[in-house]
Amino acid sequence: MKLLMVLLTHLLAALAGFAAGIYVLPILTAQPEPTPDQVRGAMQGASFSGEFRRDLAGSDLLHWGEGTVTVGPDRIAFAGRIAPGPDYKLYLSPVFVEDEAGFERHRLQMRKVGEVRSFGSFVVALPPGFDVGKFNTVIIWCETFGEFISAARYREADGR
Repeated sequence: MKLLMVLLTHLLAALAGFAAGIYVLPILTAQPEPTPDQVRGAMQGASFSGEFRRDLAGSDLLHWGEGTVTVGPDRIAFAGRIAPGPDYKLYLSPVFVEDEAGFERHRLQMRKVGEVRSFGSFVVALPPGFDVGKFNTVIIWCETFGEFISAARYREADGR
């Protein structure tokens, strides 16, 4: 019985350490955020703006973003905070989604435009000639775990 308890407690400790490593590793390997001046400069002249909010259906304690995002003809800039996690990708969508099911349902209509490598402000360059007018929503998605992080509508579906 004593051996079983020792094995069980060691197994639980190993699992807790593994889970902590999954959470902490992205924080340790995150790239530095752009400076506030760089973000402000990238936001100037943007065609559209929107807000990432924590209160979306697919956001929770571990998966969220909050702040202002701007979309211009050549870049997307964000000033705010994002929950730490691995392998975040930035998508543009023609449909506003706010959870995993919505993301998967409309994924084929979306366009992956870059990676989010920090958990605060970021600037992502868009491919040359990319038409942001074909989309209305910016989405942060975790590829590794298939988790919705946040979304921001930057224009209405009718083009406004």
